[in-house]
Amino acid sequence: METHTQFPQDSDERGGDAREPVPVDHGCVQLLDPDGVRQEDALYDLFVADLGHAELLALYEDMVVTRRIDTEATALQRQGEIGLWPPSLGQEAAQVGSARVLRRGDFVFTSYREQAVAYCRGVELDQLMAMWRGTALSGWDPFAVGMATPAVIIGAQTLHATGYAMGCQRDGSDAVAVAYFGDGATSQGDVNEALVLAASFQAPVVFFCQNNQYAISEPVGLQAQRPIADRAPGFGVPSMRVDGNDVLAVTAAMRIAVDRARSGGGPTFIEAVTYRMGPHTTSDDPTRYRDESEVVSWRAKDPIARLERLLESEGALDETARAHVASVADAAAARVRAGCLALPAPDPLSLFDEVYATAHPGLERQREEYRSYLAMFDGGAR
Repeated sequence: METHTQFPQDSDERGGDAREPVPVDHGCVQLLDPDGVRQEDALYDLFVADLGHAELLALYEDMVVTRRIDTEATALQRQGEIGLWPPSLGQEAAQVGSARVLRRGDFVFTSYREQAVAYCRGVELDQLMAMWRGTALSGWDPFAVGMATPAVIIGAQTLHATGYAMGCQRDGSDAVAVAYFGDGATSQGDVNEALVLAASFQAPVVFFCQNNQYAISEPVGLQAQRPIADRAPGFGVPSMRVDGNDVLAVTAAMRIAVDRARSGGGPTFIEAVTYRMGPHTTSDDPTRYRDESEVVSWRAKDPIARLERLLESEGALDETARAHVASVADAAAARVRAGCLALPAPDPLSLFDEVYATAHPGLERQREEYRSYLAMFDGGAR
């Protein structure tokens, strides 16, 4: 695989000012267009040639189910059952297409929006909600599913993934680490440090950037004058830029990157160009910073609809199959709701239990102050 070189290097190649915004899909690999029509690519086609109807239906089901989970979680937040939720609407292909490539022994480090990745890794649905309901500091046992709990600090998980990958390398394992992050994180120091470290030691790590066009309210063009995938080769890390709403292109790119890491080829950077259809979190109002026409244009590129069209055109998605997927999705949503509502409320003072391995006077003083504070209210605390 060669490094990403598809972006014009100067104004002559692009026929204009080099600082003009480039088209969002510039240089993106696409195997399935928005109308569900297969596109040929001599290299990437080789990496999805084995995906028949059964495999495509499985990817379709994953995307439908995770969108249903996302919808249910958003409803739970609106009903006051969880404090906050970061919707992943529109990013299902990027997450499912990449996560389903991994083996059980690989390890994933994410930010806070990768609910579909968590679903694919086998995180129990009630555990998925624990942090957002405020009943746990994180949510699940990372080693049980090969996935760290969400990192809210932007970009920090890229260093964790690189360090983990270097550990695998030294152990002689062929396991791979994956770091998921957004376009905004690529401007953070941690991500740049991770790329330097990974390139220096040829760590078996995949940097998977979901460019969903906004860092909260700031458009990606403000921080990236060139495609984000162009940054990685400067660190010595080869990169790919793919249509993140095309589950086939994402799967192919991830297979290339994982095969390379597993065989000792070192790190790879993938920029999956996608779009966050909803708000940054449920506390955000995206109508304040983006036009509805933009949302409409991206809705036409919906990742689920395009795979649905392909399956329909090939006679692989009939009413029976569609009803089955819908029932699986509804059952998952019901488990999310029931599991969330059944989560036991922790003792308020347990907040201090896991701060240090050994208690110290300062922490004990804070605990007693908090106990006195809680005693001011009905019921107090133990």
